[in-house]
Amino acid sequence: MLPFPAATTASATSHLALLVLLSSSSLFFLYKSIRLRRKPSPATGPARTTTPTLLYASATGTSKALAARLSSRLTSDAGVPICATDTASFDPDDLPSVPLLLLVLPTHDGGAPPPSAAFLARWLEESAADFRAGALLLSGLRFAVFGVGSRAYGETFNAAARSFSQWLRALGAVEVVPLVEGDVDGGDLEAVFEDWSGKVLRVVKGEELNNEGALRESDGLDLLELEEESDDDDEEEAEAGEIDMEDLAGKAPARRQNGKVEGGLANGGQNGVKEMVTPIIRTSLEKQGYKILGSHSGVKICRWTKSQLRGRGGCYKHSFYGIESHRCMEATPSLACANKCVFCWRHHTNPVGKSWKWKMDDPLDIVNGAIDQHTKMVKQMKGVPGVKPERLEEGLSPRHCALSLVGEPIMYPEINALVDELHRRHISTFLVTNAQFPEKIKTLKPITQLYVSVDAATKESLKAVDRPLFSDFWERFLDSLKSLHEKDQRTVYRLTLVKGWNAEERDAYAKLLSLGQPDFIEIKGVTYCGSSATSKLTMENVPWHSDVKEFSEVLASKSGGVYEVACEHAHSCCVLLAKVDKFKINGKWHTWIDYDRFHELVTSGKPFKSQDYMAVTPSWAVYGAEEGGFDPDQSRFKKERRHGTAALG
Repeated sequence: MLPFPAATTASATSHLALLVLLSSSSLFFLYKSIRLRRKPSPATGPARTTTPTLLYASATGTSKALAARLSSRLTSDAGVPICATDTASFDPDDLPSVPLLLLVLPTHDGGAPPPSAAFLARWLEESAADFRAGALLLSGLRFAVFGVGSRAYGETFNAAARSFSQWLRALGAVEVVPLVEGDVDGGDLEAVFEDWSGKVLRVVKGEELNNEGALRESDGLDLLELEEESDDDDEEEAEAGEIDMEDLAGKAPARRQNGKVEGGLANGGQNGVKEMVTPIIRTSLEKQGYKILGSHSGVKICRWTKSQLRGRGGCYKHSFYGIESHRCMEATPSLACANKCVFCWRHHTNPVGKSWKWKMDDPLDIVNGAIDQHTKMVKQMKGVPGVKPERLEEGLSPRHCALSLVGEPIMYPEINALVDELHRRHISTFLVTNAQFPEKIKTLKPITQLYVSVDAATKESLKAVDRPLFSDFWERFLDSLKSLHEKDQRTVYRLTLVKGWNAEERDAYAKLLSLGQPDFIEIKGVTYCGSSATSKLTMENVPWHSDVKEFSEVLASKSGGVYEVACEHAHSCCVLLAKVDKFKINGKWHTWIDYDRFHELVTSGKPFKSQDYMAVTPSWAVYGAEEGGFDPDQSRFKKERRHGTAALG
């Protein structure tokens, strides 16, 4: 081991000669050791500060919000002004001068810390592994770590927080409050964070830190033992009826309603099984216009339903498949999903999971509740300027159900019973799955049209775009496509193009066509839903309709004549490819659906195929028509958009 540089010129010269022989990695650590172990100059004053350091790293904003709350609590309750700081702006070389380090850390892809904490993580990891740093490098540091993660990610749950704790201890730092791992999807984040914050508060107050990093004996508190949650406190919170809405993901506090305690620890569901939707998640989704059904389902009125009620045009499914948008109900029997896609419309306010682990509602109750809530929302359109009475009356009897609202509907264990109930009422079914449950696809009963989301064409880009929970996500994805090929009814690949993420993978997409051999391929430009902490997409990632058309034409040409571009809906920035041998008869496309015929076939109980219930596509919906997929029987309405000084004028 090299000695530290001496004060003499000769010694410094000899050490300089040795430094030339060292690798860049060795230089880094030798320099770091010299800098951290040298004593401060009297002119610069003491190196150590008296104020604790509170750091956070945040991928979705949750950790940042939690750190801000801790900062406020320490400032108000302990009288210590502490600002929450992003790890990206913290210099690791300052660690020896910090008396107490508080970390709030989430786990990013593959168990790694978020990018903003990558440098600090590398610094700690490499220092802990290098024998020259030593186990006393941070011996003057006390620390506490709170992890923010999801148990749905299995072994990588809070892996980053555990690593930080391990590295700091390896460098001689003392953990004054045990590591706590919060679960954003398990419903206990709020409770465990408050408990951890309380312990941190006791450490920060006054002179209560002793040489061992725990409270002084005179205080009578042992921070190294976790305190059990008080049932009395839960009852008091329930009586107060208070719900902390600062963070969407967390424990559902108890509340009293109709004389009963609901939510929190009392929200046990069936035989102690938790309900999927906590009061916090429910409140968030309801603010977005969702009607929550039971404990895990939802329904929401679509803007295209409102549009066609006013005779202003239908959605792309009206142009491609002939549905009546004003009679379409958008719903889901499972708000949970196994992905956290970058373009998620719901900004990840819904739960996630790899398997069904919640209380389960009856499929009949879900269908009844969905129709009831949907018709109530349609009735609210009465009196709205432009709504046509005959359309409103038709809208009260839904004939289509898009099982694609949010989450993963195929996760619901009774999905087949739910589909049967919809068909019994002559309601067609359009179900979308996110290609992570191939076995569920295989056991799914015939539905009107089955979609698989093909959000990327390579393993790397699929991981980046969908951010899946499963470690074997790519194998599940490929198996889902293969399972689609076994279906006799109408099948669809649904591609969402995101410029800079997946729109450049044309050759890779073409290779995937042979796996599922779908009847149709929907290609749609991503919809920009505004910026959020959970998505870094901007308008630059949104393709123009001309981009989508060009991509579709290239993909069709790469299919070797198997597919051709059949339809488009310019307003939705969406194009449809269809199989030529099935749906182009005597030069005319037959992408529309004979819904009455479909229900006859389902009721018969006999096997049937997609060609058995197809119908002719109207000329205005065909690709290249001057209408661009807009129904000429509807009245085009364009909002006048005025911005800035033009609006004032």
